[in-house]
Amino acid sequence: MMLPPEFFHRNAMLVAIELLGKFLVRDGLKLRIIETECYFLTDKGSHASLGYTEKRKALFMDGGTIYMYYARGKPSLNFSAEGEGNAVLIKSASADCADEKALQRMLKLNPMPDGRFRKPERLASGQTLVCRSLGMDVPDYDAKQMADTDLRVIDEGYRPEKIIQTVRLGIPDGRDAHLPFRFIDHAFRDRCTAKPPKGAYEVCGYNETVSKNQKFL
Repeated sequence: MMLPPEFFHRNAMLVAIELLGKFLVRDGLKLRIIETECYFLTDKGSHASLGYTEKRKALFMDGGTIYMYYARGKPSLNFSAEGEGNAVLIKSASADCADEKALQRMLKLNPMPDGRFRKPERLASGQTLVCRSLGMDVPDYDAKQMADTDLRVIDEGYRPEKIIQTVRLGIPDGRDAHLPFRFIDHAFRDRCTAKPPKGAYEVCGYNETVSKNQKFL
């Protein structure tokens, strides 16, 4: 089932948690979302905290609007959530759900710098690798609703049994680097962007994860 717009019209943290296990589908290509990060307007680590610009306008649009930008020259995928400036970053995904034909296409779309194929289990282990594996670039998707593109987020009923919660990656000191706004499907922890340092994360079931984050909701 394709996620309705209402899915994204909620608190960014809830959206980030519930996107785990959903599937990104585009042009026959398919990836399972295994890692997300949430951002809020009041959070110094967010793009939106720097203020409204034409480039960041998607962050201030209705929930479910696609926000794409270049990280070190390569595209990253986000979805706006409820409230201006709030969003979820798709941090990494897994190609375990793809059929062989789709997997081969994604391997060709996202080779290593020397041209070799990546290991399938690490194909989308990073925010820019997700976009490259799906053949997505910023100009084609930024500031658009999914209904106006060929990208879909699909719910096939899968739910993570356990969720890792830890701090986000790459947030500089002084920009709320301490906030525990990164979520990982525990079953796919070996395929995420980077394993959290030992002792620097919590592992809980879905309900417990939501419950212990009530202060942020």
